[in-house]
Amino acid sequence: MDTPQTTTVTQEEIHAWLTEIRDLKNTVAALRSALETEKADKEKSVQEAVVANNTEIGQLKSTTVALRETMEQARIDRDRAVQEAVVAANQEIVQLRSAASALRDTLELERQDKERAVQTAVRTAHDEIQQMKATVGTLRDTLEIERQDKERAVQAAVRMAHDEIQQLKATVSTLRDTLEAARART
Repeated sequence: MDTPQTTTVTQEEIHAWLTEIRDLKNTVAALRSALETEKADKEKSVQEAVVANNTEIGQLKSTTVALRETMEQARIDRDRAVQEAVVAANQEIVQLRSAASALRDTLELERQDKERAVQTAVRTAHDEIQQMKATVGTLRDTLEIERQDKERAVQAAVRMAHDEIQQLKATVSTLRDTLEAARART
């Protein structure tokens, strides 16, 4: 083991050491005070940060709830709008089907009316043609009868004329004979 050595220390060195110790104690006290102040400031900052975070968390929770409610309401509104659109579309489909059916019925009625009108026109034309044929036949028969009557009348007139001519010839012959006989007597 080493033996302690004795050293002589001067009063000034002791005083310097004591001053240094005192300065160090003051520094330690000042540092301790600064550390405690810093610790208190830090705790205060932490508390403020915690309060701020809690406030922000509360606001975020409120915002989240509000957004969730807004989204839920938007979903409900969207579902309602979809339902209303489906109902409106179904109503429009029913109306369009009804209109199409009514138009189809109207078209069918018009087609039937037109067909009846065509049949009536054809029947009327056929009846008219039959009447005209009958009229033509009657006129032809009448014309034939008139032609035959005319021909008989002409033949009768020719016969009468022939008979008259024969009578006139006979009369002329008789008169000639009488005239010649009268001339011969004179």
